[in-house]
Amino acid sequence: MRAKRNYIPSVNLNLNVRGLPQSATLNINQISDELRASGKKVYRLGLGQSPFPVPQPVVEELKVNAHQKDYLFVSGLPQLRSTVAEWFHRRQGLDYTEADVLIGPGSKELMFLLQLVYYGDLVIPTPSWVSYAPQAHIIGRHVRWLSTQAANHWLLMPDELEKLCSKDADRPRLIILNYPSNPTGRTYKIDELKALAKIAQKYRLILLSDEIYGEIHHKGKHVSIARFYPEGTIISSGLSKWCGAGGWRLGTFTFPPALDWLLEKMVVVASETYTSVSAPIQYAAVSAFRGSVKIERYLWHARRILAELGKKSATMFNKAGIRVCAPEGGFYLFLDFTPSAKNLKKHGIKNGNDLCEKLLRETGVAMLPGAVFGRPEDELTARFAYVDYDGAKALTASETVPLEQPLPDDFIDHWCGNVIKAARAIIEWVK
Repeated sequence: MRAKRNYIPSVNLNLNVRGLPQSATLNINQISDELRASGKKVYRLGLGQSPFPVPQPVVEELKVNAHQKDYLFVSGLPQLRSTVAEWFHRRQGLDYTEADVLIGPGSKELMFLLQLVYYGDLVIPTPSWVSYAPQAHIIGRHVRWLSTQAANHWLLMPDELEKLCSKDADRPRLIILNYPSNPTGRTYKIDELKALAKIAQKYRLILLSDEIYGEIHHKGKHVSIARFYPEGTIISSGLSKWCGAGGWRLGTFTFPPALDWLLEKMVVVASETYTSVSAPIQYAAVSAFRGSVKIERYLWHARRILAELGKKSATMFNKAGIRVCAPEGGFYLFLDFTPSAKNLKKHGIKNGNDLCEKLLRETGVAMLPGAVFGRPEDELTARFAYVDYDGAKALTASETVPLEQPLPDDFIDHWCGNVIKAARAIIEWVK
């Protein structure tokens, strides 16, 4: 790996923040709340928040540790860091120690700190999560977009990464891989991960592998690219998606020893910004990452529901001529309305922003346009987050169906009905 850099670049954050809007996902949530308060029926498919409750054993641990009031280590509670390291050993066969793990107030904040202390270019395959690029702009980092293709299921292909890196082989780069993907729900095959890892190793890239949706891979078979490029991969995870605890704000970064200098620099900045993560939440998180039979059952049922709902929604859209790749993890679909472009244009809709604004106003369906995920402004794409239903009730209903049996045919319509109604509203509106 490259030699250590013992400095943190200075940036003018005031200039870089000027004109930057609020995060698109949080903004759409606020608009949805305002419309609902005014009496309008709104299908909240904009903000990617897990519909499922926090597992009960984790909630109980939070109650038990509510008295914890001391500042903890900046890098995190040692017991939690050790448990996270053990989690990755169990799940992925990766060898980490407590010293390799950093705990932060959500993985989002840790991503920001990483970009702040690292000196290279940021490379983002599109479509990508909405906050990667804005964080880079705030800091003053150069962003290099790598546009992916629907034909490749919106995934970064090894030859595309090779083409970029070969133009300037020695340039330091931080590559973000997010899979299962937000906003597409797609993930990589093992051969694709191996090929990407080979190129990353060849050009000594640093990979930030955002695996926040890894545990809700619909078949429970997520594979980390760190298996094939351990020396250069940082794994990002946390409690927000697989544990339903977005509002708890606890994220984890797991580093290889070769990148301990980056971890150390992030700890320095953390010590001067957020100090440490909430103590009760860190203690409760130990039980989440330690795992249990109850948590495994929770995950199994959540995956089963998400898989069926994603498959049914994708089938509906494809039959209606709205192109979408079937999801493999998470709770997103990336809809492509291009086949209806001519008809939409007659109604003044020329891009994804027009489409989402008119959809929300006329049908109450709240989605986000592809442009906020790094796609071209004139592209007719949007993210459909299938999360607007009572996850607690859906889990309880799933638990009544034996594990070896499929969910009943009417399960999704009954327990996840809002999502299906929203899909039908979109289809009818496009027609």
